Amino acid sequence: MLPFFADLVMRTDEARREFETNAVVLDAVAHGMTIERYRKLLLELYHVVWHFNPVCAAAASRVPDAQRQVRYYLYDHMHEESGHEQWVMNDLEAVGVGHAETQAHQPSVHTLALNGYNYWSADRRHPCAVLGMMYTLEVIASVYGGTFSSAIRESLLLQGDRGVSFISSHATMDMDHMVTLRKLLNTVDDDAARAAIVESTLLNFHHITRVFEAV
Repeated sequence: MLPFFADLVMRTDEARREFETNAVVLDAVAHGMTIERYRKLLLELYHVVWHFNPVCAAAASRVPDAQRQVRYYLYDHMHEESGHEQWVMNDLEAVGVGHAETQAHQPSVHTLALNGYNYWSADRRHPCAVLGMMYTLEVIASVYGGTFSSAIRESLLLQGDRGVSFISSHATMDMDHMVTLRKLLNTVDDDAARAAIVESTLLNFHHITRVFEAV
């Protein structure tokens, strides 16, 4: 019997490949983006990142004692991710979008669907579904973040990490996070929790792909 992490990768690989082979994603990774499209992407990412810890908190408050290791993992991870929406805001400021404009931005229907699903699944499906959200975001950041940030830096003639600090930093951070997440996922032995994590991964890849397509 496969460890759950390997099973999760296998069962959600098609959704991951749909993301990485999407024409918009391929073009962005290969050639970067125009300043207008990059601004739009960061504005959407701001709302994804802002809601990340609240979703984790909602899930942590509902994790049963039988899966307390997930709850403790969420506590630690929320501490690490605290304030990262400010990094996105700083990148937006570096490319000409002020704080007031960022905070006034209304997210797209795709970002609303992504965040809405993650809150709902933590509350109504199974709190361990949050691990599917985390797996999706960490795969994208660790596998594609470095190449994407380099392409953006080159296409927009940015200096150092100015304007790409969030994506660039998470490309490295989430490699380490993935190791820890893999170990945690392999401790989840409840069928309902596993099913919720798989579903969450599929839905998060789907909605993130739509977010990229729309910018």
